[in-house]
Amino acid sequence: MYIERINSPEDIKRLSVEELNILASEIRNGLMNRLSKKGGHFGPNFGFVEATIALHYVFDSPKDKFVFDVSHQSYTHKMLTGRQKSYFCDEHFEDISGYTNPEESEHDFFNVGHTSTSVSLACGLAKGRDLKGDNENIIAVIGDGSLSGGEALEGIDFASELESNFIIVVNDNDMSIAENHGGLYKNLKALRESNGKCECNLFKAMGLDYIYIANGNDIAELIGTFEQVKNIDHPIVVHINTMKGKGYAPAETEKENWHWCMPFDPETGISRFSASGENYDTMTCDYLLDKMEKDKKVVTVVAAVPVCIGFTEDKRREAGRQFIDVGIAEEHAVAMVSGIARNGGKPVFATHSSFFQRTYDQISQDLCVNKNPATLLVNTASVYGMNDVTHLGIFDIPMMSNIPELVYLAPTNCEEYFAMLDWSIEQDKYPVAIRIPCNGVIHSDSAADADYSNINKYKVTQQGEKIAIIALGDFYQIGEELASMIIEKTGTAPTLINPRYITGIDGELLEKLKMTHTKIVTLEDGILSGGFGEKIARFYGTSDIKVYNYGLKKEFLDRYSVEGVLRENHLTPEQIFDDISK
Repeated sequence: MYIERINSPEDIKRLSVEELNILASEIRNGLMNRLSKKGGHFGPNFGFVEATIALHYVFDSPKDKFVFDVSHQSYTHKMLTGRQKSYFCDEHFEDISGYTNPEESEHDFFNVGHTSTSVSLACGLAKGRDLKGDNENIIAVIGDGSLSGGEALEGIDFASELESNFIIVVNDNDMSIAENHGGLYKNLKALRESNGKCECNLFKAMGLDYIYIANGNDIAELIGTFEQVKNIDHPIVVHINTMKGKGYAPAETEKENWHWCMPFDPETGISRFSASGENYDTMTCDYLLDKMEKDKKVVTVVAAVPVCIGFTEDKRREAGRQFIDVGIAEEHAVAMVSGIARNGGKPVFATHSSFFQRTYDQISQDLCVNKNPATLLVNTASVYGMNDVTHLGIFDIPMMSNIPELVYLAPTNCEEYFAMLDWSIEQDKYPVAIRIPCNGVIHSDSAADADYSNINKYKVTQQGEKIAIIALGDFYQIGEELASMIIEKTGTAPTLINPRYITGIDGELLEKLKMTHTKIVTLEDGILSGGFGEKIARFYGTSDIKVYNYGLKKEFLDRYSVEGVLRENHLTPEQIFDDISK
């Protein structure tokens, strides 16, 4: 195989175009081997094989620098830069991450997993080059709907200011994760249909030079174009039309389903992972569809990840105009739901915890300063959520719980979650965020409260003495286990408390605990620094109460095991009991 001879990009420069096409086929075999067994971003990488080969054939990495947006298209780049064993040899799967990573290779310049960043990052590389008087090529790759993100447009708006070598490769496969939304994509469609010649051209309007390639999967044409722009002395956009999922029929036809995949059978395309039982994605979608049918003022908003709350294509059609996908534009989504709420609508915006990090200013300024009653559903906000370094869901509590006027709720079970969601949609006083539970669908025999307007009132679920356990959200079940262990080992029942509210303290209850308790244990599914437990510890700071805060230390984790992280942070009931017994 040709791929066996590729130890660095220099090796592909010796191959003919015919041999490069064979190499492309071999690369897809490597992608299939890894993705069918381990899962990952399928469609974006299958569609960008030829373009990556052409880029490395023409340019001279790592002197010439590539920045891949989201890293969704970086797998072929990894294979051509000495990491092919991680695709062809199962025992080397864990050698690499799913994203570009400077710790892996000198050919990677950033750890990138969030979208719309490549142009801005590459602008910085270009400016740094110019300040030093160097002359390498800087290439930003952007696609898969990333252009709809505000940072991408900010970067493109600035790019013409460089007045030096800067190449933006727009990988246009007419898709985001799901279908594209917004006027920008209408312009890309017009450019595709006119072979790049239509009068309206977003990139030219931004002051950029422009060139179009109709067949972005043609290696020879790509090489010719990249040779044409190599060492160019001004910023230019190379707009290429590729096929997402190219080379695998199911991915070519079912583009949304094959953007990212679990392990599957290559012969049939059937997933090896069969999810059974209840899940919050499907249940949230069904609840919202029912709510929207009964009340036309209710609207569901997502930002390019509709299935994060179960809105598959058929469910989106069912919802009609009461479902909005703003594209990769979370900041716009938060500001827009504030406006919807101000004008009488009942908006619900849902996305992943790590994506909410981009919206801090909008939550603070556009939503909470204005006290508009929108609902934010925070998904995968947990140590039980996504576990790669760019998608961690453990930083939301310090970020969101300290914004004035926001009510941030942490349900402990299924019934409580939907009761909180229903209350939030129907109330008209508060901006509300709710953590979607992430530790499985856990039901409770106890009826959930229907009204949460008595803000910051905690719920005592077991009355005891000496030790009080305040167990927040997904860690409530750890609190239950700890409470049972204390009874078993000491014969005395502790008090168990479901705080429900992340954003404040129940001063009356905490004061009352002083009368019969000497130790307080707090449990939170997030980092301790700036988090929930510290609020409790501060309350008891001048008293004789001993407070034990349990959560996660402040660090970037990557590809971790939940069990290992819990043990490392003393979050097993056995470890906690040992700590408080000393």
